[in-house]
Amino acid sequence: MSTAYKHTPLTPIIVPWVNEIIRNKQLIQEAIEQHHSPINIHHLRSFEENITAFKAVFQKYELKHQVFFARKANKAISFVKSAKEIGAGVDTASFRELDQALKEGIPPHHIVLTAAVKNNRLIELAIKNQIPITIDNIDECNLIHEICEELDTQTPIIVRVSGFDFMGQKMPSRFGFDIDLAKELISQTLPSRYPRFNYLGLHFHLNGYSIPQRGEALLQCIALSDLLRAQRIETQIIDIGGGYLINYLSSRQEWDSFLAELKSAVLYQRTPITYDRDPLGMTILDGRIYGEPAVYPYYNEVNKAQFLEEILIYKNKDGVPIHELIHDREIELRIEPGRSTLDQAGITVAKVAFRKPDTNGELLIGLEMNRTQLRSSSADFLLDPIHLPTTEGSEEEYYGYLVGAYCLEQEFILKRKIKFNTFPQIGDLIVFVNTAGYMMHFYESEAHLFELAKNLIYNQDLQQLIED
Repeated sequence: MSTAYKHTPLTPIIVPWVNEIIRNKQLIQEAIEQHHSPINIHHLRSFEENITAFKAVFQKYELKHQVFFARKANKAISFVKSAKEIGAGVDTASFRELDQALKEGIPPHHIVLTAAVKNNRLIELAIKNQIPITIDNIDECNLIHEICEELDTQTPIIVRVSGFDFMGQKMPSRFGFDIDLAKELISQTLPSRYPRFNYLGLHFHLNGYSIPQRGEALLQCIALSDLLRAQRIETQIIDIGGGYLINYLSSRQEWDSFLAELKSAVLYQRTPITYDRDPLGMTILDGRIYGEPAVYPYYNEVNKAQFLEEILIYKNKDGVPIHELIHDREIELRIEPGRSTLDQAGITVAKVAFRKPDTNGELLIGLEMNRTQLRSSSADFLLDPIHLPTTEGSEEEYYGYLVGAYCLEQEFILKRKIKFNTFPQIGDLIVFVNTAGYMMHFYESEAHLFELAKNLIYNQDLQQLIED
């Protein structure tokens, strides 16, 4: 136990269904015994509510629209089935994702193929089913057209564009065609070299979470559509991708305090709050910090549907909001959210296997899981987990680190020191909240021949866990 440690909490938002299921500890215990640790528990109603909220924003401005669930964010097939039930689309990024969507009966016009790398097998499946393909480069165009020739058919395509101007600077990207060259590509190159392509519209996906950048990119796509219309080429859709922020945390003050305390800790101005004073992506040189933590912005007051609305009310230089420009042109506006459709739609539960001190005396709590089962591109998952003791213990604060099963020194489930209100016991459960979006599956691996976590669906009405 540490008496000098100053804790920096990051209290997650916990929705009613999560409170309900953690009160039913026996249900989780039985699932762990049956499927082993860890397990992922999903909640479809939350997913459907998130998509409905996005749709409501489009309906408010009377826009033709479609919401495509970015399947890459979570591999549970139940979300695909749920998307079908509520009339949402599915954004696919691999052969198996596309094949599964088709086998679930998703209509072809409710599927889009945006894979970063598209091979013969994937393209042939898309063309045979008339799935719109987002084209990214000329080599891809050549392969798609070659397969169209072999099948003696046409295929719908969407042109991915990038290189937008923002505040006088071109926004860099490794994806898509430069928007400055897109007019010639669509009006000349595609008709002459790829006559089997049927142009549907434009697509972009921006890195980061800037509303003004998305607004400017969309305005430039609208301007391009006007230039193409002057040449009798109709842009039926504009797809603005994903990246709609969600809010994980209850308190802005906690988030701001954590960032400040992290910087103090890595400069040795206070006790560590991450293992071995991990800077979470910042660079420390000669006693100075360079850069910011390479983490998701976990606290966001403008998020999800409100984030989308801020894009739609963004104005051009003449003061006209984007939603009016889109409405007047009768263009269908599409989005491809992943994380934000899965907000509060899942939790991950793992079992405590051991407790031990490391060589510096830090408490380590070993879990029956590995770090790839709670990992995205972020340097850490910055939410406090929930500790579910199996037996009652004395209420005394302990601080320690959660570690996983891979044989690596850096095998930490969370890099941040966690507070426990009672000493963790073998068999206790640790619940990680709001993990459905990109955390469960994006980097999941089976090294050491560990089995992947079982995906379960929580039927709230019956209070049952059903296999995905």
